[in-house]
Amino acid sequence: MFDHRTFRFAACRRLATRLAILLLAAAGTAQAQQRNRPLTTANASGWLQTRTPSGRIDSDNPFFQPLGSNGRSCNSCHRQAQGWTITPKELRQRFDRTNGMDPVFSPVDGAVSPLADVSSVEARRSAYAMLLDRGLVRIGMPMPDNAQFRLTAVDDPYGYASARELSLFRRPLPAANLIWLTAVMWDGRETFTPFNPPMDAGIDLQNLRTSLAAQARHAIVGHEQASSAPGGDIIERIVEFELHLVAAQIDDNAAGRLNEDDAMGGANILAQQRFWIGINDTLGNDPSGDAFDAKTMRLFDSWDDPGAPFRRDRRGRARAAIARGEKLFNSMPIDIRGVRGLNDLTGQRVIRGSCSSCHNAPNIGNHSVALPVDIGIAAASRRTPDLPLYTLTNIATGKSVQTTDPGLAMLTGKWADIGKFKGPILRGLAARAPYFHNGSAASLRDVVDFYDHRFGIHMSTRQKRDLVTFLSAL
Repeated sequence: MFDHRTFRFAACRRLATRLAILLLAAAGTAQAQQRNRPLTTANASGWLQTRTPSGRIDSDNPFFQPLGSNGRSCNSCHRQAQGWTITPKELRQRFDRTNGMDPVFSPVDGAVSPLADVSSVEARRSAYAMLLDRGLVRIGMPMPDNAQFRLTAVDDPYGYASARELSLFRRPLPAANLIWLTAVMWDGRETFTPFNPPMDAGIDLQNLRTSLAAQARHAIVGHEQASSAPGGDIIERIVEFELHLVAAQIDDNAAGRLNEDDAMGGANILAQQRFWIGINDTLGNDPSGDAFDAKTMRLFDSWDDPGAPFRRDRRGRARAAIARGEKLFNSMPIDIRGVRGLNDLTGQRVIRGSCSSCHNAPNIGNHSVALPVDIGIAAASRRTPDLPLYTLTNIATGKSVQTTDPGLAMLTGKWADIGKFKGPILRGLAARAPYFHNGSAASLRDVVDFYDHRFGIHMSTRQKRDLVTFLSAL
């Protein structure tokens, strides 16, 4: 005789088992998705693509693990969706979500001063203003020993900086595209020795690994406030993870896919880019012996075709603008004057160049050898009230200069190095505003405006728009 109760019980048990399996599967999928993040992330201009050898981002790597006492990890200041750095917008979201208690908000370097009041939400909002407004962390550095200059005056709105420890506010550089670095950090302070291998060595990988390992150890002890650096195996895993991150814009809101119609946008194509230290060097130091080629960017050459059928719609017009911007980047004449590290190095009062004169690594955009230069970003004339101002006086000549950040001179102690910084890799720019070492350019248009004014280029409105469109597609 058929027993309905037994059937219902068995059916319910089977249903419960299936639900349990589905819930476990869903939980496993969620955990896997958390460990293996998607490789594309949205930004204001479109989508950024990150490439890794495995086709996934391994969130189990120590890069994502707190290794110190304050809860921070490398990922606290190097976020995938923000171009592997941090941005004020995302930091404000984190602040609001946690009332300023997210680990990134730590007095050690996240605050305007390590002594800042962080006892209430509003106090923390003031203390972490440089993070929230500009995405800047405070780097505390003493005046260098045996420097050719001395600190003769300090105007610090936060009442902390002195010769014992200057407060230098800087943007965290991206943790992606590191395989093409020629100096580590804005001032090169983590560069083990100058990267200068023979031509057939390509990238000075051992030197780069050593430099990145030192940077990771110092960041864990400093930014994460660990009592000591972790073992070499952990550092090695972090360095391996970073060395294989490649990031670039893959999709543009107006132009669409940036690798269509023979264009070469996106991280997958970037990962194949040929590079060696000194490639296409502006000053003739390419170990291959090849002369400098100002056409350093060739990503969108195929879109520079007025007769192409895709030019007839809105998307085609957007692609044409990107192609025009690329041509401007490569060939728009710029009379380069007063750039320490370039004009004085060459002995030329005026160098007739273009954007590619300093951003000469093909399709990458940094300088292919370490070439720190002073273009005036830290000059007193550009100082805003939220930045300290330092007066430095040359011991030999008595001449004084004011700067918001001495840059390379804090390492070398040389008068000629005041205000010098390296140029960053340009790929993935759209995701990581603001720009320059101190976040003084809120947008790419502000970057273009700075160069236009600094070098008297007199760009038209359309030229500026096209150049921004191109930079946003990198």
